[in-house]
Amino acid sequence: MLQITDDLTIADAELDERFVRASGPGGQNVNKVATAVELRFDVANSPSLPEAVRERLLAKRDRRLTDDGVFVINAQRFRTQERNREDARERLVHFVESGLRAPKPRIATKPSRASKERRLGAKRERSTIKRGRATRDWD
Repeated sequence: MLQITDDLTIADAELDERFVRASGPGGQNVNKVATAVELRFDVANSPSLPEAVRERLLAKRDRRLTDDGVFVINAQRFRTQERNREDARERLVHFVESGLRAPKPRIATKPSRASKERRLGAKRERSTIKRGRATRDWD
């Protein structure tokens, strides 16, 4: 059971964990022991997630999210399988938490009259400076 919040949990049956060999440095150990974890969680078909959260998570443009709505995490930062497993689960919790809060709606605003005046005044000043640099042919 993976605890996200007090009232939201994900059953272990929904998580698909595979242990694979990690890439990168590590000597003989890296070639013999499958310490890296590939954690898969089906966001699109999860019964644990509320509908609003599911829609927000699927709308994210996260490269770890497949076209089928499966969230894939590869954890291989640590040398032990157990620590990588914890790391993958922590990252999944952070991802799901990011979908819990609805984004604040944007309120359209207009530039103030004073800011418009400042902008136009700056443009006029710049224009005057550049006009003064122009070479004139008096002959």
